[in-house]
Amino acid sequence: MAGVRRRDRHGRGLRGPLTPPQAPVSRTRAERFDDLVSDEVRRLGKRWERELAKVEFLVEDVPEVGPWPDGPVPLGQTVPGEDGAPVRIVVFRRPVEARATGDEEIGRMVRDLLVEEIADLLGLSPESVDPSYDSPD
Repeated sequence: MAGVRRRDRHGRGLRGPLTPPQAPVSRTRAERFDDLVSDEVRRLGKRWERELAKVEFLVEDVPEVGPWPDGPVPLGQTVPGEDGAPVRIVVFRRPVEARATGDEEIGRMVRDLLVEEIADLLGLSPESVDPSYDSPD
């Protein structure tokens, strides 16, 4: 067994991952953000299933903006469907994370952003789309 190493060169055991890959702590920030958006879409979809049936929800890292944007970098946008393509609501992960001070605030921002985009798409007020809109919890 000349090719098998049981210890590293300092006499310690082989190094490997500290947590199994399925453990929540081993998920990347981007994966956790995707999960957060999916959970909010699922929650809102229960109430607005028929109206959101042909809407795609996407997460992108950053929006495409020019080198000197006129205003703040957008947190999300609604892309109208053309030529049979579905309407898309896009959430931009890095701008949301940059403006939030912690995980709880990221969750509130994602919730409020999705509610605002859905309300705009359906022509309703955000409060009628989700009564918890703009609440601190």
